Amino acid sequence: MRASASTSPSPESPIQQAYNNRVPSAAVLTQFHPAVAEWFQASFEAPTPPQAQGWPAIARGDSTLILAPTGSGKTLTAFLWCINRLMFEPPRPPETRCRVLYISPLKALAVDIERNLRAPLAGIANRAAARGDAHVIPSVAVRTGDTPAGERARFQRDPADILITTPESLYLLLTANAREALRSIDTVIIDEIHALVPTKRGAHLALSLERLEHLCNGIQRIGLSATQRPLDEVARFLGGIAKNAEIARIAKIDVDTNLTVSGAADRAIHDEFAAGSASAAYRPVTIIDTSERKRLDLRIEVPVEDMARMGQADDIPSGPAASPGPRASIWTAIHPRLLELVRAHQSTLIFVNSRRIAERLAAALNELAGEVLVRSHHGSLARPQRIDVEDRLKAGQIRGLVATSSLELGIDMGAIDLVVQIEAPPSVASGLQRIGRAGHTIGAASRGIIVPKFRGDLIACAAVTRAMRESNIEASRYPRNPLDVLSQQIVAMVGMDDWDVDSLYALVRRAAPFTDLARGIYEGVLDMLSGRYPSDEFADLRPRVTWDRLKNTLTAREGARRVAVINGGTIPDRGLYGVFLQGERGPGARVGELDEEMVFESRVGETFLLGASTWRIEELTHDRVLVSPAPGEPGKMPFWKADAAGRPLELGMYIGEMIRTLRGLPPAGAVQRLVRHHDLDERAAENLMRYLADQESAAGVVPDDRTILIERCRDELGDWRICVMTPFGGRIHAPWALAVVERVRAETGGDVETMWTDDGFVVRFPETEEPPDTRLMLPAADEVEELVLRQLGGSALFAAKFREAAGRALLLPKRRPGGRSPLWQQRKRAADLLGVAARFGSFPILLETYRECLRDVFDMPALVTTLRRVERREVKAATVDAAIPSPFAAALLFGYVANYIYDGDAPLAERRAQALSIDQTQLRELLGEAELRELLDADAMAQVEAQLQHLEETYRARSLDGVHDLLLRLGDLSLEELSARSRIDAAAAGAELTRSRRAITVSIAGQARLVPVEYAGRYRDALGVPLPTGLPEALLQPVTQAGLDLARRYARTHGPFTTTAFAARYGLGHATAEGLLKDVASSGKLLEGEFRPGGSGREWCDADVLQSIRRRSLAKLRREVEPVEPAVLGRLVTSWQGLVRRRTGIDALLDAIESLQGAPLPASIFEAEILPARLEGYQSADLDALSAAGEVVWCGVEPLGDRDGRIALYLTDHFPRLRRAVEAPAAGAREEIILQNLAAHGASFYADLHQAAGGGYPGETVDALWDLVWKGLVTNDTFH
Repeated sequence: MRASASTSPSPESPIQQAYNNRVPSAAVLTQFHPAVAEWFQASFEAPTPPQAQGWPAIARGDSTLILAPTGSGKTLTAFLWCINRLMFEPPRPPETRCRVLYISPLKALAVDIERNLRAPLAGIANRAAARGDAHVIPSVAVRTGDTPAGERARFQRDPADILITTPESLYLLLTANAREALRSIDTVIIDEIHALVPTKRGAHLALSLERLEHLCNGIQRIGLSATQRPLDEVARFLGGIAKNAEIARIAKIDVDTNLTVSGAADRAIHDEFAAGSASAAYRPVTIIDTSERKRLDLRIEVPVEDMARMGQADDIPSGPAASPGPRASIWTAIHPRLLELVRAHQSTLIFVNSRRIAERLAAALNELAGEVLVRSHHGSLARPQRIDVEDRLKAGQIRGLVATSSLELGIDMGAIDLVVQIEAPPSVASGLQRIGRAGHTIGAASRGIIVPKFRGDLIACAAVTRAMRESNIEASRYPRNPLDVLSQQIVAMVGMDDWDVDSLYALVRRAAPFTDLARGIYEGVLDMLSGRYPSDEFADLRPRVTWDRLKNTLTAREGARRVAVINGGTIPDRGLYGVFLQGERGPGARVGELDEEMVFESRVGETFLLGASTWRIEELTHDRVLVSPAPGEPGKMPFWKADAAGRPLELGMYIGEMIRTLRGLPPAGAVQRLVRHHDLDERAAENLMRYLADQESAAGVVPDDRTILIERCRDELGDWRICVMTPFGGRIHAPWALAVVERVRAETGGDVETMWTDDGFVVRFPETEEPPDTRLMLPAADEVEELVLRQLGGSALFAAKFREAAGRALLLPKRRPGGRSPLWQQRKRAADLLGVAARFGSFPILLETYRECLRDVFDMPALVTTLRRVERREVKAATVDAAIPSPFAAALLFGYVANYIYDGDAPLAERRAQALSIDQTQLRELLGEAELRELLDADAMAQVEAQLQHLEETYRARSLDGVHDLLLRLGDLSLEELSARSRIDAAAAGAELTRSRRAITVSIAGQARLVPVEYAGRYRDALGVPLPTGLPEALLQPVTQAGLDLARRYARTHGPFTTTAFAARYGLGHATAEGLLKDVASSGKLLEGEFRPGGSGREWCDADVLQSIRRRSLAKLRREVEPVEPAVLGRLVTSWQGLVRRRTGIDALLDAIESLQGAPLPASIFEAEILPARLEGYQSADLDALSAAGEVVWCGVEPLGDRDGRIALYLTDHFPRLRRAVEAPAAGAREEIILQNLAAHGASFYADLHQAAGGGYPGETVDALWDLVWKGLVTNDTFH
């Protein structure tokens, strides 16, 4: 099976011959030590195909690429021969022990592998010991970003036999003294290699592998994946270039193709900096292709009858006339269906395409369920949080996870019954990985349900399912010559050793992504790193290496290695804030991370959701958010800004072909085809065909793989807009739109606006009367790349990619390890760097940004090919003028419809949450006792209670185990109560549980009830009930605070209840029951108040239950925020102002003034009407006393005629905060003198002021004083 990776399979190829000479499955185990073979035979029925075919190649020492389905034992295939060697070959000296390196793209997967290796290591050791064979038990070490410093130091002192790590940690090991422990490595295993190949992270790893190869002088490479294509491309990436072949090739390039960057920048970008020489001699890689079509049980479900109504206004809207009409949202149908699926299965994974939707959906499902049924899982959760939710799912403590791609790869999630994908997966490969999480065992079918969010999404879902069944995985292509990655690795390598320039070039080109790297481009990178560009204009352009051009050597500058270590890796720094528990230290203190923009919009004291849990912000620092748990409280949804991957062209072509095929069939035949071959249910198929029919009816054209639709119409503002619709995907549409913008500018001088999606792009022509020429939408294939290049440099995309590339190239370094660089600061520094670099056309990172945009983000070759097919009339471009947008155009113009609808729901919920989350004590003070009852919806409360008590049909027990679970949840139940909560015979179930000692019957409050045996000691110690004999001793141990446990359970499983109800349930005295409930309330878990609508008297309610009722009230009333009745507002005002119940005394007067502070009221009625209405037996002397004592101050607001005016009263200590600053108006001479005298001498009597004002007629002084009073500048120390 040995073949060069570059060999294409043919009937006579080495690959084909090897397949015809496979080693029989039973015979393959004879290659292993007998102890290994015995352990394997005792543990498994037989080797799987990848094992039977892979082990001989691995045993020969071949570098091997294994393609095998999910759950087929790929990891054991790679490891077992390594374990065989490590355990039974003579042990090596301690310093050369580390021989096997396992690389995982995910830290979580690395931890899983370490755990999974324990079984074979222990099992084989036991077999060897039983046989009396000498053996060594290999040690295993894990090195990731989460590894404590102590363990890292231990590995350097005492290397393990097997090292499990990630690409970033391998880079750090190679750039540190710990690399000495890696010199003995002879085997490297790269798991989930498909996730690395098409990314810069993979190019970074390829260089790290060549550095390791150089260090170890030869390694065996083993690549594993379930979804990879084409195999020869992946094999080239895995193997790299043979060392001897590369030396001759370098000489050829030096002579023939030494490219001058500055003289051919455009050509260099187009060629991706390739030298253009003959094909290279790649290292031989044995390809083990045991792929088979995964057994899939797929279904596409549409939870509504007509998806065309989604996003439209309701026919009969309700609510305020000024508010926008409510719109039909598909989420209101998706949520109940998802809840039904989650409850119907033991463990469910729900995949979504963004972190924000993961948080929203988890919160919505828990809200609907009335309990924490699912949790969210994504990359912005800290590792301890992710592990916690994963373990909860495996242990059955939760029923599902709402995840992004964080669970897409081969993390061990235990037995997953069902995978639900919300909207079409990003690619066919992603869909297979996600659905493959279910039935993750050999031969098992993976069951998945895909739920589209809108009609355009339904088309993509249908195409993806068919492609998944046929295993039509998109082709992978590794990036060619990413110069930012090259820059970083060169600094790291030179930071460790001095290098000859030619030798370093040779090593770099042995990595597959850099095989064609032109010498001129390489030297341009060295120029940048050695100080060619002006660092005085941008400090971080200062040299990192010294290039001695005479000796042709490279040496490191001071601090180069430190910069390379602190800023290592390729994952962009987006300036995320770490979220940490306040007062906690260590890895467990980290909760997750938040987008910088969200943190800027947050304040201390606010609550937000992360991981479907609520957190309160306690402190905001420059680089972290300190939080505390806030369970049961409403929180705002977090958001993250991220780049969405565009649809691959292959999937777009598949979608277009499907549309064309369906339109060529009769409607009934098309529906039948969708149901049979694309896994749509009947309703989904009818929706899809209706969508295509609506489009054809509206425009007469439906875009497909051979038809481009160009639709021209006016928008609401009267401006022209042109929609170009194809299924080819955003990677083609984005550069196409840029080219159109440049072409319009060049030919008409006008500026247009664009927006693109996977289904097309929109061009808006503002302030244009004449219809735009649709021919502008089709630039010439030979000119399109030049048009894109001219437009690209000024785009936001280019600025963002330049910032990321500069960060990777160590041009925007962080100052300290682990420190957060604010995104705004990164942008500012990147803009400054771009301003300097833009003057140099050959600046490597400028060139790299163009290359990345054109080839990694965009698919320029595909766009050129598409436009050329249009020119050759292989693809038809149809033009339509429309009065209103066609359905396809409407979806495109709407942008991301589903997100729009989802976000549209949020403000209503959050506004109502402000009312529902107010502290109950404040509510009682503001609204009176009755209004708290009015805020909680009676139907919502009844629904929550029915679910808590398992009285709803979907909650009732369906099996004997379900009845036992019911008892564990509710505690004690009579047979009648059990029957009301069971779908099976309750009496028979109770008898069987009693017979098997899983439950016991005890007498509580004079009634026979079943209690789970696990709670026997608790009920005995809490209620004094006698227990039957024969119970295990472990269940009879004393239980501390047994009564409190009973009270907590009762509260958790009931809605609002009274002390009397609790006491009656357990036959307790009222005082005893009250004491237990108060003890529970003191811990904050139980709230006291008046909750039940229509009820009376004091009640108790569990905090989480109350929150569930609040959430249900929100869910029911989300579409509108109802104003309170006028009577309620009247009660609020009259109660707050003290008009309902008048009081007496000085304290009551102070309270009345506090509620009136700042109100401008006529002085003539203040004591005659206003205060007497609030105070029984009001006396004016009391107000004078408070004024004289300095407790109250009054000031004038404005005059009312000659003998009255408006005044405002304040409590003295509130006055500075409540009194608005008064602009000093123009004052007369006498008024100025009075003000100056008061400022100099303080409070003064009238006679002193009159004399200071110059004496004269007393009335003039009196008038001046009153003028100053009404201007708010003067007051006195009494009211009269």
